[in-house]
Amino acid sequence: MENNTAAYWINKLDLQQHVEGGAFRETYRAPLTLPQQVLPATFHGGRNAATGIYFLLQKGDFSAFHRIAADEMWHFYAGDTLHIYEITPTGELKIHLLGRDVEEGASFQALIPAGSWFGSRVAAQGTYALVGCTVAPGFDFADFELADRAALSAEYPAHATLIAEMTR
Repeated sequence: MENNTAAYWINKLDLQQHVEGGAFRETYRAPLTLPQQVLPATFHGGRNAATGIYFLLQKGDFSAFHRIAADEMWHFYAGDTLHIYEITPTGELKIHLLGRDVEEGASFQALIPAGSWFGSRVAAQGTYALVGCTVAPGFDFADFELADRAALSAEYPAHATLIAEMTR
């Protein structure tokens, strides 16, 4: 299984292009729905309790900086280490290493809290990363905000170089 390529996984898992970069397919949407009145004001309507996706990035591509209204738990499945760049609301840059190389600081799971800006790309020496994302309350594009390069750089000037590399 470790000899599989990104193309193999894209085909086998029926992944489609994602607006933020990479390829994905939703695998789960909880039947339980939470009404808007029990959710924070950052949600724009009721939400499924949780959602899950497969997500694949290849070398040379990236998941552009974006943020959502819910926590997002990332899970590593196959390929090479994925770097997830998080800019917290206070401006702190955190780099999560998602992968199997625990001796180098990687982990099989990483959590991005609601409201943080985040983007990801395959480690420089890697070729692809196949991961999964679980969002709770569930993901909805109504809560998705793709970063504007100029605005995000103005808000966090210390990270302007990385923001320029990770926005479209």
